[in-house]
Amino acid sequence: MTTLKIHNIETAPEGSKELLEQSNKANGMIPGLHGVLAGAPGILEAYQTIHKLFTNSSFDKEELTVVWQTINVEHACHYCVPAHTGIAKMMKVDDDITDALRNETPLENPKLEALRNMTLTIVRNRGHVNSEDLQAFYAAGYGERQVLEIILGLSQKVISNYTNHIANTPVDAPFQKFAWEKENAEGV
Repeated sequence: MTTLKIHNIETAPEGSKELLEQSNKANGMIPGLHGVLAGAPGILEAYQTIHKLFTNSSFDKEELTVVWQTINVEHACHYCVPAHTGIAKMMKVDDDITDALRNETPLENPKLEALRNMTLTIVRNRGHVNSEDLQAFYAAGYGERQVLEIILGLSQKVISNYTNHIANTPVDAPFQKFAWEKENAEGV
């Protein structure tokens, strides 16, 4: 059962109505997450802005997927893992990448695996990263910009993952076929 209201254009606070209209136009629907975020216009605007900034970062579609899905899986987000599985398919990301991320198995591409490892290190250690972790990340072909961009992606995912945990947002119909549940997830 949903614990926070999922707004539509009619029920949303005034500051969220236009943002939901934009979401509907961009997605062909209002994703449940956006409907929940609409309850506070500032968080919906922040989420949409961070999403745009992150998708326009230096990361390609595979790297975006690695960062998003690594965080979604680590946070055990019942909503975002299926949604980003569908998004990865729309972006034509190889299913082997998505499957490895969902199943927490190593990625075949060493550079993508280094990105996943750095993302996990940042998430698990709340930003406390040692010089060895940084050097391994840099040796894989990334730089300081990408460290900062992981934090940008994490900012987006904290908004969505935490909101979905609290709201128990139902998975949108187009993504239900990609349902996912983390084994032994706390609080789920």
